[in-house]
Amino acid sequence: MTTSDLVIASTPSPHVRLLSMNRHAKRNALSNELIAHIAQACRTAVSDEDVRCIVLTGGDAFFCAGADIKEMQQRGFEAINNPIRRNNWRDITTCVKPIIAAVEGVCFGGGNELAMLADIVVAGENAQFGQPEINIGVIPGDGGTQRLTRVAGKSLAMLMVLGGQPVSAQAALRAGLIADIVPTGTASARALEIAGLIAQKPPRSVELAKSAVLAAYQTPLDAGVEFERQAIRVAFTTSDQQEGMDAFFEKRPPRYRGE
Repeated sequence: MTTSDLVIASTPSPHVRLLSMNRHAKRNALSNELIAHIAQACRTAVSDEDVRCIVLTGGDAFFCAGADIKEMQQRGFEAINNPIRRNNWRDITTCVKPIIAAVEGVCFGGGNELAMLADIVVAGENAQFGQPEINIGVIPGDGGTQRLTRVAGKSLAMLMVLGGQPVSAQAALRAGLIADIVPTGTASARALEIAGLIAQKPPRSVELAKSAVLAAYQTPLDAGVEFERQAIRVAFTTSDQQEGMDAFFEKRPPRYRGE
């Protein structure tokens, strides 16, 4: 296990990196420093060939309460729009390895924007998701208006962004913001279970599949299908592809090596 002041990184099971935000006194408010630690932990995970999936967690009663309002009060717009923060946010966004967010309790503002960067979100029954920035005279500034609309649709996005109203885990599931609801207090366990499943798959194919799914948000359908074809072309060049098919016909578990 490795520990920084703001993010605790551990390996709870083979090939799974668990990142726990550790700014609990501030309900994990996303200061520039916390974002930098999350980004660095993601970069470290990407460079570690043994890591195949990342799980990101917060506290028992909160995932993340949002951006650091004190920083915004003191520094204004520059607090959320400076080169270092933008670069760190970009590195989380472009992480090639799957990220699973385990959300308990409050997931507001920048916290919801962070959760939307995850590839899979698991929520406890008590979780609430919101973009309440309008209540302090601003609007979402880390992609909330764009990602929320693409995932949940215009009407719900407008309710959350214009009204500043949070939605329940049940509403988030119906809208497609999250993948699963579990009993309160078990989101991390479920996220780790899913991560363990993904970690058993061929790593290169997982990365290719992630990039192909994300391409659906960036490209027209025809271009996205072509992106998929090119991705599967690459998958067929890997040793793991041959191993997977050999194992299928030999009726044995595959032994994937990420090659």
